[in-house]
Amino acid sequence: MNTSSQPATDRRTVRAAIAPLLGEPRISTALTSQLLAGEVVEVIDGRGDWVQVRGIDGYEGWTHVGYLTPSQGGEADWRWSLGCVVREAQGVVHALPLGARLAPSTDVLEGLAIPADARAPHFLMNGAAIAASAAALFSGASYLWGGVTPWGVDCSGLMQRIALLHGVTLPRDAWQQALATDAVTEDAAAAHAPSDLLFFSDRDDRRVTHVGMALGDGRMVHSALTRGGVTIERLDADDPYVARLRTQCTGVHRLRIP
Repeated sequence: MNTSSQPATDRRTVRAAIAPLLGEPRISTALTSQLLAGEVVEVIDGRGDWVQVRGIDGYEGWTHVGYLTPSQGGEADWRWSLGCVVREAQGVVHALPLGARLAPSTDVLEGLAIPADARAPHFLMNGAAIAASAAALFSGASYLWGGVTPWGVDCSGLMQRIALLHGVTLPRDAWQQALATDAVTEDAAAAHAPSDLLFFSDRDDRRVTHVGMALGDGRMVHSALTRGGVTIERLDADDPYVARLRTQCTGVHRLRIP
């Protein structure tokens, strides 16, 4: 029995492949981010069948209780999806995106899932490996505001999810990511190290609105609405959009890799 004067924390686990995180407690409101199967969230408020939740990155939003189930603990030991089709214990067959977690009773029918303790050796914690993942794992993904998977991703969602696979923690939004990393230069066309983050702004006050990741050799990968999704740019290219990006660069920052 809980004898503390504080109420027990209400933790839920995402049971859908993807659960939308919304700005308000209604399905027609704007998507702000996404939660993936197996992620554990803390309930901080509720309105009927809608709950306001906080993820492990501190990001908050609203989602429907239908996407969630009570947390049983141990989700940190669940397997990681690298993109697979699974059959759940109840017999339901469905796809899971990169980064989702698989409950212990789930069978993999197609694709690949790796044990939690195999993630670190599979995704090395260095800049070159992080950049290689960013270039390859989301290749061809469409742009989706609030998206965090190869099924649709925005600029900061791409950075956060790639970093997470490699054990590096980043907050959700681009301006937050700028605060959580270390500035090294303001020149978008400089010789950046692989995995450096390039920040941009299209606002008069220079508040960060966009982010990409350096791949080395003058290249950057990002998810841009102007390109329709994830693409690799040459930062010295004679291209109107890239030229505009160079003028909008607010700084190049280095990830804090443990």
